[in-house]
Amino acid sequence: MKTLAELKAIREKMQNQVGLRAEDHNHTRVVVGMATCGIAAGARPVLTKLSQEVQERGLTDKIAVTQTGCIGLCQYEPIVEVMVPGEPKVTYVRMNPEKAVEIVNRHLVGGHVVDEYTLGSTDMK
Repeated sequence: MKTLAELKAIREKMQNQVGLRAEDHNHTRVVVGMATCGIAAGARPVLTKLSQEVQERGLTDKIAVTQTGCIGLCQYEPIVEVMVPGEPKVTYVRMNPEKAVEIVNRHLVGGHVVDEYTLGSTDMK
């Protein structure tokens, strides 16, 4: 990159890519909270495990695993939100890599919310 025009071209290309991802309403989105509180609570291994499972199972054409900043529920970190098109968002709390595999198996592949790991479950007191 040597000119301002090259920088603008790169910026436009990247904005178009981000726009395409954001507007794709056919993908299931799995979002891991990766703010300081999430990272301190163990979100990085959860994000890694979710990404690995989705890639190894060949689900990247249907499921996008991404990260975000603070979700606002620090006491429940690590947090994973699953957004399936046409369905209510599901917020999983106090996650770990083993639970992440279970979420992939039961929710993302099997279509069944794992209620015992959700924000509304009784063991979250």
